[in-house]
Amino acid sequence: MGTSGFSYPAWSPLFYPAGTRGEGLLREYAGRLSAVELNNTFYRHPTMPRVHAWLDAVPADFRFTVKAQKGGSIRAIRADPHATVPWLTAPYRWFGERLGSVLYRVPKELPRDDAALIALLDTWPASMPLTVEFQHPSWWDDAVHQLLRDHDAVLCATDLDEAPFPVDLRLTGRFLYLRLRRHAYSSTDLDAWSARLEPFLADGRDAFVFFRHDETGESALRAEQLGAMNRPALGEAPGHEETRRGEAPGLGMRR
Repeated sequence: MGTSGFSYPAWSPLFYPAGTRGEGLLREYAGRLSAVELNNTFYRHPTMPRVHAWLDAVPADFRFTVKAQKGGSIRAIRADPHATVPWLTAPYRWFGERLGSVLYRVPKELPRDDAALIALLDTWPASMPLTVEFQHPSWWDDAVHQLLRDHDAVLCATDLDEAPFPVDLRLTGRFLYLRLRRHAYSSTDLDAWSARLEPFLADGRDAFVFFRHDETGESALRAEQLGAMNRPALGEAPGHEETRRGEAPGLGMRR
C-alpha cells in the first residue's frame, strides 16, 4: 500500500513531520507505508548509488515498484524487444528482492497489437515481475488478458476520474496491481475498495495499491487508512517466498 512517489517535502506537516527533507522523506514514508511506485524511473534510469540509497532507507519487507522508462518501453513494444528489453531492465536488477514489480505502461497512442505484445512478453526476463497498464481501450479484451496469464504477467487496473464505473479487477498473475488515480476518495469510496480487495486478500493473494500524488499528502493518509481497513483480511504476514516470475513477492499489501 502506498503512493506514486514519495519525495514531496510539501507533504509536511500533514503526512511528514515538519521539516522533513532529503533522505529523511523515504525513511519516514517507509515507516508508515509498505511500498512505493517510483515516478522518476519513468523519465530516466536510476543509478546504482541512488538505488542503494533507497534500499538503505527502508526495512527489508518494503517493496519498490518501478515505472519502466518511457522511451525504452515504447521502443520495446513498437520495434525490436530483443534489442531493447535487456537495456530497459538492467538497472531494475539492482533492487534485488525489494523489487515488487516493473510497471510497464502502454500509452494510449498505441492500440492493440497482439503480435507486439507476445514478442514483448516472450522477451521479458522470467525472473522479473511484470505489470502491464494498457491505456488504449482496444487492449481490454479477454484474449489479451489470456496472453498475460500465459506469461504470468499482471494486468494493471487503473481507477480514473473520467471512468464512469469502478474499474474491473482481473487476476492474470499471482498478485493484483491497482492504481487509484481519482483526485479524491471519500471514506465511502475507501470502504467500497476495501470490500473489493478483501476476497483477493482472504484468498491469499498479494496486492499493490497506489494512490496518485497530490499537493498536501492527503493521498498518503488515504493509503494508510485503506491499508488499516484491510489489515484483518491479511492475517499473519508470511516470510519471503520465491515466486514463479522472480524472488520478490508482491508486498504492497500482504496476505
